[in-house]
Amino acid sequence: MTAPQDTGTAPRRADLPAPAVELRGASRDYGSGQARVRALDGVSIAFAAGSWTAVMGPSGSGKSTLLHCAAGLEQVSAGQVLLSGDDITTAGERELTELRRGRIGFVFQSFNLIGSLTAEQNVTLPLRLAGRRVSGKQVRQVLASVGLDDRRRHRPRELSGGQQQRVAIARAMVTRPAVLFADEPTGALDSGSARQVLRLLRGMVTSAGQTIVMVTHDPAAAAAADSVVFLSDGRIADRALAPSAREVAERLARLEA
Repeated sequence: MTAPQDTGTAPRRADLPAPAVELRGASRDYGSGQARVRALDGVSIAFAAGSWTAVMGPSGSGKSTLLHCAAGLEQVSAGQVLLSGDDITTAGERELTELRRGRIGFVFQSFNLIGSLTAEQNVTLPLRLAGRRVSGKQVRQVLASVGLDDRRRHRPRELSGGQQQRVAIARAMVTRPAVLFADEPTGALDSGSARQVLRLLRGMVTSAGQTIVMVTHDPAAAAAADSVVFLSDGRIADRALAPSAREVAERLARLEA
């Protein structure tokens, strides 16, 4: 059964915390005139604090666009984006840069580590770019939390793919962001490494109350999340709460058909 599109207009009780991130009637266009393409079409969705949501859909459905707009990497063409209740829709580039360095973490499929730097140096890079003091204890703690304290002096070429992705997660988490966005975080990993990363993400949600929004094409990865949102043609087409990998695959197949 197809889930209705959220309106984002219902009043919120004053005693309830604001969602970690929320889109209200968000649209994103590329190009203009007859060449205009609407990648995101009036999407309204709220991601609760301390939750893990997987975003899936056929190729071109708007998954990455939703992630980029929610993370402030791209601006919506219409609608609103709110981070912990703060409207960042019209934020300037300087303000968005500060948000990305402090309140938002981002993990990519390709790791995006700097090969000449050690794991420890890669993790501290966001803090150094922000002009913030780097605590050696804090860096060791975040590397220990991803199981890599004993690898902090290793460079990316000396680490496996799964270990490199864990360094990337540590780098995203060192600023203690309100939301961690992950774009295909297991897409470049073998099945064993992927399971390790998914267990790590689950622990971050369950033990530390981290909010995670993850785009994935892998039903097994999506099934590790608390809920799955399915997109089609830039709109929310379906939702599932704690589905199995088989159920995710079946719903995705129906959308692709």
